[in-house]
Amino acid sequence: MTHQTAIPFMQLRGGSSKGVYFREDDLPSDQATRDEVLKWVMGAYGDPRQIDGLGGADPLTSKLAVVRKSERQGCDLDYLFIQAIVGEDRLDDTPNCGNILAGVGAFALESGLLPPLDTAASTAEITVYMSNSGNQCRLSFPVEDGYPVYEGEARIDGVAGSSAPVICHYQDLAGSATGALLPTGNVIDQFDGVHVTCIDNGMPVVCLRAEDFDVSGYETPDALNANDALKTRLETIRLAAGKAMGLGDVSAKAVPKMCLISQSRDGGAFCTRTFIPKQCHKAIGVLGAVSAATAALFPNGAVHDLAQIPDGLDKLMRIEHPTGSFDVQLSMAESQDGIVITGAGLLRTTRLISRGEVFIPQSIWQKEKR
Repeated sequence: MTHQTAIPFMQLRGGSSKGVYFREDDLPSDQATRDEVLKWVMGAYGDPRQIDGLGGADPLTSKLAVVRKSERQGCDLDYLFIQAIVGEDRLDDTPNCGNILAGVGAFALESGLLPPLDTAASTAEITVYMSNSGNQCRLSFPVEDGYPVYEGEARIDGVAGSSAPVICHYQDLAGSATGALLPTGNVIDQFDGVHVTCIDNGMPVVCLRAEDFDVSGYETPDALNANDALKTRLETIRLAAGKAMGLGDVSAKAVPKMCLISQSRDGGAFCTRTFIPKQCHKAIGVLGAVSAATAALFPNGAVHDLAQIPDGLDKLMRIEHPTGSFDVQLSMAESQDGIVITGAGLLRTTRLISRGEVFIPQSIWQKEKR
């Protein structure tokens, strides 16, 4: 007899991230207890190696999804994203994660949260309510015999090989965490002598010009992570911008992200180096890419002149990042009040990696009967 509590889980790669997925009804109903359990799951108790849990010792692989069947009209699932902060004894459920979202539909079918689709169906259409922000996303992906197909020809940068496509159709992303597309009320702000555009179109992001920090914006993530002066100054700006964006004291939050922008090197709209929030991302987050693309649209913004903006109301923008690029399709509407983003479409992929039970000491949680 083990003196530990066994909890069913699945681990999926979602986009260019990897996460541990749970059904909500397999976790403690009390949030404080749930958070303690999830820290044990990830090994997030201040150990940057996360050696006593399933975390991958990197922000991209230290992610959690808690999923339940939705009671909201028009939605199939509710999805809560939780970031385990590597090296710190805390979790953050402030931001969304569009990468982990890409695996939510597959998880729901694999875990029995949703019944298998009709065996004649070739495509799943699952609408997900993002509990972190109150936004919705419709996931479209191939199925066979009622279950997800993982093999296919779709390729995304940051992931080796090819997989079946997951198309993410976002709507009404503006103000996901702050309540406004331009959270400060301005197209351009100045913090610590640097001009920035603060944006929230699915993810609160502060967009800055790389050249203002004596870097090119084409450096490797490792090189930027070794630049202590750069990181210290970015954090000073982030703390000030967070307050101005209505997020309060963000010292213990994963948002806003900080995005250094420079001109394209490979034919894209522009080049990015994103900090999430204090370590440079090896790629760029899904919703971070949407927000950065949106910030570049404002003619009087801090980074507009660095970007190549397509004509028309439907703009396909290729966002360059350290390991490739990310295509963002923004749909716009004409308005006398300025830019109105009506939707965003993105290509992601997912794959089920493992399923089983993760064990938690009973002193942390002795599973209640439901």
